[in-house]
Amino acid sequence: MTTKRAKVVIIGSGPAGYTAAIYASRANLEPVLFEGFFSGPAGGQLMTTTDVENYPGFPEGISGPLLMEHFRRQSTRFGTILVPDDVVEVDFSSHPYTVRGKNNEYLADCVIISTGATAKRLDIPGTHDGELWQKGVTACAVCDGAMPIFREKDLYVIGGGDSAIEEATFLTKFAKKVYLVHRRDELRASKIMQQRAIEHPKVEILWDTVITCVDGEHVVEKVHLKNVKTGKEELRDAGGVFFAVGHKPNTGFLKGHIDLYDTGYIKVENGTTRTSKELVFACGDAMDHVYRQAITAAGTGCMAAIEAERELAARGIAE
Repeated sequence: MTTKRAKVVIIGSGPAGYTAAIYASRANLEPVLFEGFFSGPAGGQLMTTTDVENYPGFPEGISGPLLMEHFRRQSTRFGTILVPDDVVEVDFSSHPYTVRGKNNEYLADCVIISTGATAKRLDIPGTHDGELWQKGVTACAVCDGAMPIFREKDLYVIGGGDSAIEEATFLTKFAKKVYLVHRRDELRASKIMQQRAIEHPKVEILWDTVITCVDGEHVVEKVHLKNVKTGKEELRDAGGVFFAVGHKPNTGFLKGHIDLYDTGYIKVENGTTRTSKELVFACGDAMDHVYRQAITAAGTGCMAAIEAERELAARGIAE
């Protein structure tokens, strides 16, 4: 494997990575972007999303894959080098830093990490890829909840934490009724969030309950419910199922190299994208456990590239 040299290496694609590449390439930094390959399609989570209706500039909406193709093409317009490879190892112990993929290795003056996060999903028949995933089954109410498919329907949110209640409450704007499905007899959410769910007239909590199967010919039509204490089973009409059981940042290969939270999200200096290592920046869902939107990911990608350019210029590396 031949080791190449780059001023900026971006690890990960998606809105954050491609935006960082657009800004870095326009600053003549000639960035190299590891898009991923074996770990999943280049473009991140939006590659599995159908209609994106909340990204500015597309009043009629746009498909996730097409939006990412626009991002990708715009990044290459200014000279970004795209590498269809997965990064398996980094070495930040000495500068320039080593970024090693399965088939490519680079020495980098600066590294921008935009590896994203993956929504956790339970192993429920009918919800998998190739079944009803993205056909009424999703893991982001804010992203998808306003779509016509969910309006005036009975919707089911799986989870018991603050995020689950936030998702359920958001969906009440569009749904006929929202059912919060929780396998225990008490929620993990904060007291104020619990009260919000209990008092909301359009939210009903199904205690001690799990969804065992989701049915539908082309979209979600039915859910199979089971009470884990009594064993009682029930079949109900449904217009959508939303997983709200957390996200897992794609940062396992970074452990021990930069500071991470216990949850795996990358620690950054408040108000910046700077990590615990100089000239290593993080953007997108790999460092954002709050918003997790395409537009915020793109914004932090912009921040990371600008901060990288300024840091490199201060060291006399950038032109």
